[in-house]
Amino acid sequence: MTLLRPTHLPEDCEPTAEEIAQIQRDRLAAVRRELKKRDLTAAVLFDPTHMRYATGSRNMQVYSMRNPARYVFVPAEGKVVLFEYAGCDFLADGLDTVDEVRPATAISYYFCDDMLGRVTERWADEIDELVRQSGGGKRLAIESATSAAAFALQARGYQISDAQEPLERARAIKVPNEIKMIRSSLRAAEEGVRKLEAALVPGISENELWSHLHKHIIETDGDYVETRLISSGPRTNPWFQESSPRKIQAGELVGLDTDVVGRFGYYADFSRTFLCGDGPATAAQKNLYRLAYEQVHSNMENVRAGTTFQEFIAKAWKIPGPYQARRYFALAHGVGMTGEYPYIVHREDNEAKGYDGVIEPGMTLCIESYIGHEDGGEGVKLEEQVYVRDDGRVELLSDYPFEARLLA
Repeated sequence: MTLLRPTHLPEDCEPTAEEIAQIQRDRLAAVRRELKKRDLTAAVLFDPTHMRYATGSRNMQVYSMRNPARYVFVPAEGKVVLFEYAGCDFLADGLDTVDEVRPATAISYYFCDDMLGRVTERWADEIDELVRQSGGGKRLAIESATSAAAFALQARGYQISDAQEPLERARAIKVPNEIKMIRSSLRAAEEGVRKLEAALVPGISENELWSHLHKHIIETDGDYVETRLISSGPRTNPWFQESSPRKIQAGELVGLDTDVVGRFGYYADFSRTFLCGDGPATAAQKNLYRLAYEQVHSNMENVRAGTTFQEFIAKAWKIPGPYQARRYFALAHGVGMTGEYPYIVHREDNEAKGYDGVIEPGMTLCIESYIGHEDGGEGVKLEEQVYVRDDGRVELLSDYPFEARLLA
């Protein structure tokens, strides 16, 4: 199978104002379809990523991840009500996905102290009122709220389910032109990595090097970098060692995973490993890189619409024995506003963690590789992002060169 090359055409990478508004309406419609499939009356969403997906609203995303101080009521039918942080109601101006904005009732001890019980009861009464206005029903989906909030709704007769399932399923299939937002985020992140790579000289610390990507993401209207995954030399194996003050030395490998929540709130997620300095790579470094490169490209060739997850797992590139113990946790995963459904594991993990499903048109996936020897030494992290188009063809989304000295 031949992958379609990434596009940099402005009309493919930058949605118009009209397209943005339609994307937001289509995403809301996707959420409502998933609610109806499960006979759910409504969802109450606290996760700021879900809130942005369903409505387009953007406000203090990282803060909102730990503080239940804003949320949105999304009924399968009826008006969408955004409960916004105090003094922030104007931020939703112009969103035709939101029918009403109300001040949020912050249901946490931080805001309420010993009034929390009474405040939570008041919160539940307001949700109950909205359900009645939306036609009634006793099946609600909720996520990221306090346990007391769920208990209060149960006490009012509601059957509570996890809203993550319908939201993940909605997000997995991209609506028309949503891919333009993803490409836009990737193009910005790629430029940020170019600036990072240009700053890679012997003696720079991992933290200082990582800051170049952060700076560019903010400059290009992105939101934040979700992880601190850049490491050098002996810290590249095992993977997942976070950025540190360590000074990078000439001749060392430097691996990174972007994990950028960038433009329009979309995840730009690719990985590269560089060689610090101007010298040649060692034979051991080249071998690690060759294996990771082969794994990513072999598994990308297996991405096809209609392929089941189990078929994908069975066809996957076989990791050589000494590298299996430190394999990455997944062969592939979905990607949209963050990492998302599906999560496709290695054959070695299939019995314990694997599930089945189908790679469908409209999905965007990240194909992963990490190669690090079980006895130590350096390691190599590579990753590409792809899109399964409606015509069944697969487009390579990420567009960043590989390290020529490590492929030589």
